Amino acid sequence: MRAPIGDFDNARPALDCLDELTGPVAAALRAWEGAVPADRVVYVDTDPAVADTAVFLERYGLALLDESANCVVVAGKRGETTTLAACVVKSATRVDVNGVVRKHLGARKASFAPMDTATGGTGMEYGGITPIGLPADWPLLVDAAVVDTEWVLVGSGLRRGKLIVPGKAFAQLPGAVVLEGLGVPVA
Repeated sequence: MRAPIGDFDNARPALDCLDELTGPVAAALRAWEGAVPADRVVYVDTDPAVADTAVFLERYGLALLDESANCVVVAGKRGETTTLAACVVKSATRVDVNGVVRKHLGARKASFAPMDTATGGTGMEYGGITPIGLPADWPLLVDAAVVDTEWVLVGSGLRRGKLIVPGKAFAQLPGAVVLEGLGVPVA
């Protein structure tokens, strides 16, 4: 199979390689519902040593920057209450944590969640967190630019491998809220 974007040696329907994904991601793909069918999600096998965006693009092609997204876990605090959420923005941008995220979560303070909180809460590897298979009670904040992109390359739950997902599918994921301006240009 040829991947819809990029030039990858090993691309397959994600449903055909559930055993290569984390439990939460595989379960989410099995239970997938919505207008975009799960068989449109593609898994590409990639080198885990180059999972971070800059190194990944150097290896697999700078053209993927416009078609890639990052998923990060944030923590919003108000008093003694902490709300965890995931944010998906295009790779060329950064999450507006202290603006859009803080306001949306109704938090006094928002920051990136500690690595052990992010990995422990998701059951995914740091550097591979994906919006597919997140805890059901977490808000999933998705930048509108991600939804407007035809195909989006995002983590697979592991540092090895990526998923290529139709952009509009991010809006149908559990807990998804599409927000304008969630991703802001990197200075």
